[in-house]
Amino acid sequence: QVQLVQSGGGLVQAGGSLRLSCAASGRTFSSYIMGWFRQAPGKDREFVAAVRWSDGRSYYRDSVKGRFTISRDNAKNTVTLQMDSLKPEDTAVYYCADQVYSSNYYDPNEYNYWGQGTQVTVSS
Repeated sequence: QVQLVQSGGGLVQAGGSLRLSCAASGRTFSSYIMGWFRQAPGKDREFVAAVRWSDGRSYYRDSVKGRFTISRDNAKNTVTLQMDSLKPEDTAVYYCADQVYSSNYYDPNEYNYWGQGTQVTVSS
């Protein structure tokens, strides 16, 4: 059973930084991509960033490009999302997710395993 355990997050003022981590355990196979999604109250879950396990290629939604950085550590089965220059509109519950087979990285329905979620609040 694959488990994704998240850490990090919290409350920060606008312009500040936070770091989220996601550790995968119980994996006996090589999955394709790890993504981060977020969900604000009353809104759909949306794609934030993703990184391909094999070569580290990364993908971002436009609104976080240049501010967020996703990285992976294959040896530790860990993915990190460094979030800088945070804005109030980044406030949401953030989830990491693991996609086993190659598919649409921006579609949450294409992911197989999910972390427990962590709150990120950016005050103005």
